[in-house]
Amino acid sequence: MRITLPLVSALLLAALASAKEAPLPAEAELRAMTARFAPVEIKVDTSALPANEKLALAKMVEAAKICDALFYRQSASLNETWLAQLVTDDSPLGRARLHYFALNKGPWSRLDLNRVFLPGIGEKPPGASFYPADATREELEAWIKTLPAAQQAEATGFFSIVRRRASGELFLIPYNIAYQSELLPAAKLLNEAAAATNQPTLKNFLTKRARAFLTNDYYDSDMAWMELDATIEPTIGPYETYEDEWFNYKAAFEAFITLTDAAETAKLSRFSAELQGLEDKLPIDPKFRRPKLGGLSPIRVVNVVFCAGDGNRGVQTAAFNLPNDERVVAAKGSKRVMLKNFQEAKFAHVLRPISQHALVAADQPLVAFDPFFTHILMHELMHGLGPQEITVGGRKTTVRLELKELNSTLEEAKADISGLWALQQLMDKGVLDKAQERSMYVTFLASSFRTLRFGLTEAHAKSMALQMNWMLDQGAFTVDKDGRFGVDFAKVKPGVASLVTEIMTIQATGDYPRCKALLDKMVVIRPEVKTLLGRLNDVPVDIEPHFATEL
Repeated sequence: MRITLPLVSALLLAALASAKEAPLPAEAELRAMTARFAPVEIKVDTSALPANEKLALAKMVEAAKICDALFYRQSASLNETWLAQLVTDDSPLGRARLHYFALNKGPWSRLDLNRVFLPGIGEKPPGASFYPADATREELEAWIKTLPAAQQAEATGFFSIVRRRASGELFLIPYNIAYQSELLPAAKLLNEAAAATNQPTLKNFLTKRARAFLTNDYYDSDMAWMELDATIEPTIGPYETYEDEWFNYKAAFEAFITLTDAAETAKLSRFSAELQGLEDKLPIDPKFRRPKLGGLSPIRVVNVVFCAGDGNRGVQTAAFNLPNDERVVAAKGSKRVMLKNFQEAKFAHVLRPISQHALVAADQPLVAFDPFFTHILMHELMHGLGPQEITVGGRKTTVRLELKELNSTLEEAKADISGLWALQQLMDKGVLDKAQERSMYVTFLASSFRTLRFGLTEAHAKSMALQMNWMLDQGAFTVDKDGRFGVDFAKVKPGVASLVTEIMTIQATGDYPRCKALLDKMVVIRPEVKTLLGRLNDVPVDIEPHFATEL
C-alpha cells in the first residue's frame, strides 16, 4: 500500500487518539464486568388474574418492550446501528459485548465512568440524542433565551428534542413526531389492553396514556395514573431526566409493568397521613415549607413482571416517585411505587454480603431488610416534600430549571438524607418502632456502599458520595483501624439534620453556584472509602433480572 502524506497524518492522529483512550476490555474482562450483575429470575404469580386481565397484562408487556427501542434511540443516535452489528457477531467476544451492551443499553459501561467497550466509539454524549450532535451546551442555552415564552417552555420541557436545519438553525420536534414509528404501535397496544381490562381506573389510565403518545400532552394521563387503583400497576412513558446530563430537561422512555401487592400496600398506607406533619417540621426556614401538599400521594407496593427502557439499564430501580410534572405534583402529589421483589433480590444478593465486608463487627447483626425497605419508601416519599416550585429574583420557576444538570444529584441526596431524618421523626412520634433506630442507621450505612459502587457518572452514586463525605466530616460515620465503618449514634442525628438543611436551602433559593461548590467538593471518593470499596470486588454490584412470569 502506498502511504501518502495526508494518510500518514491521519494514521498518526488516530494512533495518538487511541493512545489516550483506555484499552478496550477483552472477552475475559468483559465477562468479569458482566458478572458484577447477579442473574436473578423474576417470576410473579398471576394465577389470581382472570383471563381478560392476563390478556391486558400481556398487551402492556408488549407495549413496554417498545420502550427499549425508544430508549436506545434517545440514549445515543447510533445505538440501534451498533446493536444490529453486534447481533451478527457470533464470536465469543462478540457475544460478551452484546450481553454487556444490553445491560448498559449502549456501548458505555455505566459502572465505570462510562468507559467505552466497543471499538470506534467516542465518549458518551452528555446530551444523549436529545440535541444535535454538533451542538454545544452554550449554544443551546443562548438559543433558548431567544425563543418566545411558549417555545422556551417547550425547549426546557420534558417532551421535545432539538434538531438543526441545513441552514444551521435550531428547531424543536415534539416526541409524538420524533418517535412516531414507535409510539403508534405502543398506543395501539395500550388501547387493546384498555379494551381487555374490566378495572375502571386501569382502563382510564391506559386510554389516556395511549392518547398522550399521539398528542404529546401527558397531563391528563399523569392525573389518571395518580388515581389508578388496580391489581395491575403499569408505569409507561417518558419520565426521568437522568440521561440528559446537560440540563436534566428531557425525559427518557421507561416501563414498569407490575402487579400490586395489596397486603403490603395496606401496611404502608399510614405513611401518607404523616407527610404534611413532616413538611411542617422540615429543618429549614419556615418560609420555604409548603403549607399544603398535593392531596393523593398514594403508595403502592408491587412486584415487577417486566421492565424496559430507562427502567432497565445498568443498576436496577428499587422504587420510584412519579410523575415529575410539577403541575401534577401540586394538584395531586406524587405516587411512590415500591418494587418489592427487586428490593428483596438486592438485599439478598448485594447488601447482606456488603455488610459483612464493610461494617465493624458489632454493627453487622443490625443490618435487616425491614429498615432497608422502609428507608427506600421514605426516600420516595421525601421526593414529594420540600421545595419544588420556587421564586427566584421575583420570578416563578422550579428547582429543576434552576439547578439544571446538578438537580438530579442534589434531589437524590435530598430524598436519601431527609428520608433518614423523617424516619427518625416518625420513631420519635411513635408511628414507627423506636427499637429499630440503630438498625435504620447501620443499614443505611451498609447500603451507602452499595450505591457508591454504581459509579460517579450516576446521580444516585454522586448523591451518596455527598452524603458519605458530609457524614464523615460530621463524625457521624467512623472508620476503625481495620478500615471498617461504623455509626456514632450521638452524632448521626445532628449530622443528618444539618445536611437536610443545606440541601433544601439550596433548592429553595435555586442557588446554582452554591450547589456546584458543594458537589465539586463532596462528590469524590475519599481514600478510606476507596480502600473499602476495593474489598467488595467479589460481591455483585446489582442484579440482572431475567423475566420469567407466565403471560
